[in-house]
Amino acid sequence: MDCCELAPRHVRAITPYQPGKPISELARELGIDEAGIVKLASNENPLGPSPLALAAAQDALHDMALYPDGAGFALKEKLSAKLGVAPNQIVLGNGSNDVLDIAAQAFLSPQASSVHSEHAFAVYPIATQSVGAQSIVVPARDYGHDLAAMRAAIRDDTRVLWIANPNNPTGTFVPWAEIEDLLEKLPPQVLVVLDEAYGEYLPAAERYNTAAWLARFPNLLVTRTFSKAYGLAGLRVGYGLGHPDVIDLLNRVRHPFNVNLPGLAAAEAALDDAEFLARSYALNAAGMAQLVAGLAELGIGTVPSKGNFLLAKVGDAARVNAELLKRGVIVRPVANYGLPEFLRVSVGLAGQNARFLEALKACL
Repeated sequence: MDCCELAPRHVRAITPYQPGKPISELARELGIDEAGIVKLASNENPLGPSPLALAAAQDALHDMALYPDGAGFALKEKLSAKLGVAPNQIVLGNGSNDVLDIAAQAFLSPQASSVHSEHAFAVYPIATQSVGAQSIVVPARDYGHDLAAMRAAIRDDTRVLWIANPNNPTGTFVPWAEIEDLLEKLPPQVLVVLDEAYGEYLPAAERYNTAAWLARFPNLLVTRTFSKAYGLAGLRVGYGLGHPDVIDLLNRVRHPFNVNLPGLAAAEAALDDAEFLARSYALNAAGMAQLVAGLAELGIGTVPSKGNFLLAKVGDAARVNAELLKRGVIVRPVANYGLPEFLRVSVGLAGQNARFLEALKACL
């Protein structure tokens, strides 16, 4: 028996998270130029980073020999002023994924369970399993969250309930009034993690200041990221908003210096770049319409999405995905989410979207 066999059984049973295939990997496999590959697999911002954020990150590199501010004081102050919460209600993460994992470490144990929806973000069950807790998976309703069923699934040992709004990978959206109603009815010992990674892509009429709920619901943790609409996926910066006692617990297990120096600087600057955020939203809205229309012309159904990605029902998704890769187009198979007939397609630039639709037509 070796040391690996003695590792906890729940850790050895984890199926690792599978990220989107990198452009460089496909280029090596096909022996083609990276410039000829279109990647629409990881919900990245096709505009790149916010220009203000890029300049701030480049300037911060001069101090790369120094540790970053482990408390993230400047970024927290900026978020505090923007969101109307106190700095001690903010925790910073290496992307919002880090905040999700920290929440699992702080609130779950082998004697506890968490609840999430079918077809929800893969990190929820992974984070739960990594601490030996049990995942309770609630069947989806129209590919999205069935909040009533999720509430009914809560057990005496349930300590966390995960909600993604909009949801990844399906793009489904739950009206905020329904989530507020759920919060009012849940037992206070259940932490609700409200994952808003794609919130900036919601139409103005469907946006809501969920941070205002924190005063009423001390068992609420709202998580957000700079990876999507702000275009900082490569720097890994996210944050969580919660009651000071919840944030204090998260900081006890958070790794020191978990957000790097250029990441802190870039995120702080990105908060000032309203013009870039507006451009990102407009480009996504136009690209989503282009993809929906193009897929409809090919007779392919889609799940209505409020994110910067779209589920396309292509049938034999594994075969279609393999054919797309041969044509230098990377999208995301989602069989691991229980959706073997679908591919998830990130919204790209108009030319990238057209390239995907052309390649897909050839595959079909």
